[in-house]
Formats: sequence, structure tokens, C-alpha cells
Amino acid sequence: MRRAALAQVALAALGGLAGAVAFGAGAGVAVAYGALAAAALSAILLWRERQSAAHPEWDQHRLLRLFIRASLERLITLVGLLALGLGILKLAPLPVLVGFVLAQLGWLAATALGRRG
Repeated sequence: MRRAALAQVALAALGGLAGAVAFGAGAGVAVAYGALAAAALSAILLWRERQSAAHPEWDQHRLLRLFIRASLERLITLVGLLALGLGILKLAPLPVLVGFVLAQLGWLAATALGRRG
């Protein structure tokens, strides 16, 4: 999971640089912002995963509540970060979404490679 979060941060830098070179600084910032938003969601997931691993005595009901809470935290964080980026910072929507999807694909690839290797 940690490898996947680090992959997302690396993709934010690379995607932001590629977006800036190809489409201008504004697009680069938007791509990096989208990727960092995805990385923030992964950080929340990683935090909650480590919290549950530190407490092996927790029963299934408590872990289910933690899972639901983490899901809601991630949803609220995503909505807030997208509102900030698109509404207040006035970033272009398409590059933000491209960065977000790129980082999510990076998470998926890093997770798949981590399980295989």
C-alpha cells in the first residue's frame, strides 16, 4: 500500500511536468493537483489500514465501522479537494481528472505488482 501511495506522488510530479510541457503551466498544475488528490485519498486509506493492523484485538464489527468511516472520509475529502481545485483555484477540469485517473491507475499497477512480486 505504501508503494502505491509513493507511485501516485511520483506520477503527480511526472504528470505535472508532462502536462506543463505539452499544454502549458496551467495544465501541468491541474494534472499534478488531480494526482495529488488521489494520493491524499490513498494516504487516508493507508492511515486507516495501519490503524486497524495495530489493533488485532478489534472485532469484525469494529473493523466494519472503521471501513465505513474510512470510505466516508475518503469521499468527503475527494469532494472537498475537487471543489477546491475546480471552484476556488479555477483549475481546468479535464487535466484535473486526467491526473486523478493517472494516479489511480498508478495505484492499481503498484498494488498488482506488489501482490505478484
